[in-house]
Amino acid sequence: MKQLVLKVHPLDNVIVALADLPKEQPVQWNGSVYHLTETIPAKHKFTTTDLQEGDPVTMYGVLVGKARHFIAAGSRISTENLKHAASPYQLGERKTSWHIPATGHWQQRTFNGYHRSDGSVGTANYWLVIPMVFCENRNVEVLREALQDDLGYGRPRKYQGLAKELVSLYRAGKTAEAILGTDLQQLPGSGTAAERLFPNIDGVKFLLHDGGCGGTRQDAQALCGLLAGYITHSNVAGATILSLGCQNAQVSMLQEEINKRDANFSKPLFILEQQKIGLETDLVAAAIKQTFAGLVQANQQERSAAPLSKLVIGLECGGSDGFSGISANPAIGYTSDLLVALGGSVILSEFPELCGVEQELSDRCNTEDTATRFIQLMRSYNERATAVGSGFDMNPSPGNIKDGLITDAIKSAGAAKKGGTSPVTAVLDYPEKVTQPGLNLLCTPGNDVESTTAEVAAGANIVLFTTGLGTPTGNPIAPVIKLASNTALARRMPDIIDINTGTIIDGDETIEQAGERILDYVIKVASGETTVAAVKHGQDDFIVWKRGVSL
Repeated sequence: MKQLVLKVHPLDNVIVALADLPKEQPVQWNGSVYHLTETIPAKHKFTTTDLQEGDPVTMYGVLVGKARHFIAAGSRISTENLKHAASPYQLGERKTSWHIPATGHWQQRTFNGYHRSDGSVGTANYWLVIPMVFCENRNVEVLREALQDDLGYGRPRKYQGLAKELVSLYRAGKTAEAILGTDLQQLPGSGTAAERLFPNIDGVKFLLHDGGCGGTRQDAQALCGLLAGYITHSNVAGATILSLGCQNAQVSMLQEEINKRDANFSKPLFILEQQKIGLETDLVAAAIKQTFAGLVQANQQERSAAPLSKLVIGLECGGSDGFSGISANPAIGYTSDLLVALGGSVILSEFPELCGVEQELSDRCNTEDTATRFIQLMRSYNERATAVGSGFDMNPSPGNIKDGLITDAIKSAGAAKKGGTSPVTAVLDYPEKVTQPGLNLLCTPGNDVESTTAEVAAGANIVLFTTGLGTPTGNPIAPVIKLASNTALARRMPDIIDINTGTIIDGDETIEQAGERILDYVIKVASGETTVAAVKHGQDDFIVWKRGVSL
């Protein structure tokens, strides 16, 4: 029989509804019976005791809010009766012991990847075309038009035929009402992609952005660091850089950031400056020729076996719901622990979504210096947000709230489950790169794309992205694996979901079993045996964080 409710932690005074619970229905949990004062929708929580104004609400064993007014036992918590609250935190004792999972099944496993001269191993092989400043975006788009289709990296334009059919209907005299009533479910003229000229190159990616000039010098430095993270990334074979010449983000700054990340950088890197070359036609012609020559060189690289310790996995969540923190997030948390035990690296970011669990995470840092840096970054970030009239308490989106994430602390406590239980080996500020195996904390916004962009710049060669509502997000160079927190989502949006962890909610699988299944899937993706949905759809999302207030 399917379990209807779940008390996540023994100290909690709320219980999660795993299915819709009718009003006045008696609900049992661990020998106690609760009578509901109202209907509790699935993913939402009800109180186990009467709460007076100001009383704490606890979930995941931590403070997640305080009652705005009296709340009767068996009532649903909501934004009307609960306000955000989180416990204070400070530098504490080191608590780095953890339950190391059994890894015997994976000890001899490998993945087939691209070995780089710096010792890293890529799960893909891409060429990058990057503007140093937004003024060069148009020239980058010209290069995309010139290279993508002819090299076999263009995607079928399945909706082009749909537009043509609508044009035909309009020219035939059909009214707007008649056109809206026409059945266009069968998409005509889907077309096929050309065959790849370079079979060992997964694609040429064009990283458009709106930075490089006009902001602060710190923004320019951070942009160069981010771009250097992509250029030195294990999934990148080489890059073509277009510079205007007069912008804040100078080529010398980019080269400095590249050297920070790889002192012996040896990949093909072509840099063209428009103000020196002169004519746009000369710039574009030189860029096409040099890029093509670089692709010929990069195509010589082939996949070969690598240990799982060479995997660097980014941990991300977006479009979260009330099940994310009890299915998908803890499942990839177990995957995280498995990979750390095997000597690999994982990245937990989204600092606004760690609000309320700062004490636990700082205590898990392996040194006091690491813990101090985490505390400083969290406090300074929240202070910047508060200074402009915002704060971490304003992080939950309307979709989060509608599906049971009432306060930022509730959202954060569930989001932190992505990091498993292993010690924190390093704390990184944006846009630093991972150099230590184990669990790395990376300061980024909670914004899905800004955070994923930064995780990949930090070295993630695969990203595990959990969602409860459905988020079609990807990355230009790293496979982003989408995991549904609930089975209904997996069935409703199968075109963007790769893995369903709603099996945990359904009672068909434990968190540990799901975590093991996820690692098996990661190995297939890392070896190029499986193509994730975000890659199939060409979901190449890339947003630079300018270090302003973004939640």
